[in-house]
Amino acid sequence: MDQTPKQKMLAGELYDPDDPELHADHRTARDWMARYNAAAAETPAIRRDRLRERFASVGDGTVVRPPFHCDFGLHISLGAHVFLNFGCVILDCAPVSIGDRTQIGPGVQILTPDHPREPGPREAGLEFARAIRIGRNVWIGGGALILPGVTVGDDAIVGAGSVVTRDVPAGATVAGNPARVLAARVAPAREA
Repeated sequence: MDQTPKQKMLAGELYDPDDPELHADHRTARDWMARYNAAAAETPAIRRDRLRERFASVGDGTVVRPPFHCDFGLHISLGAHVFLNFGCVILDCAPVSIGDRTQIGPGVQILTPDHPREPGPREAGLEFARAIRIGRNVWIGGGALILPGVTVGDDAIVGAGSVVTRDVPAGATVAGNPARVLAARVAPAREA
């Protein structure tokens, strides 16, 4: 049996984003985002309940400040006490998971969709998506871009404005375009 474009999208295969099922999911997400972003004056608990209406999972104490934008919402998993500041964008054509106590600055973009390098499939309008995993206790500075297929390890720091094109090791500090490791984790000092 042939896979639907949505199944292909979630499997990381080339798919046609102009599919009616995907358009319907986008419309539903757009309507949900309008309600969510209009709830800026509501308490974090009420906004968290609204996130749980759409996201795959949302941990306790998580805060996503409006305005917030996503492709679907259905493929986003947020751990406990995650914080996303104003204006974050998550294009979740593939799963996006963000670990407990991660803090994400304003205007950060987390982007799973990608486009073929060959001109023929690109001209045909096909695309594919790669999952993004952001570990626990990560700090991502404002305006950073996290590109398709990237994993950011636990306790890492991503500098403001960085373009993350490769995996970030646990505990590393990266910055720049493309982001490069500036510092690796240093073992904590032992008490005498």
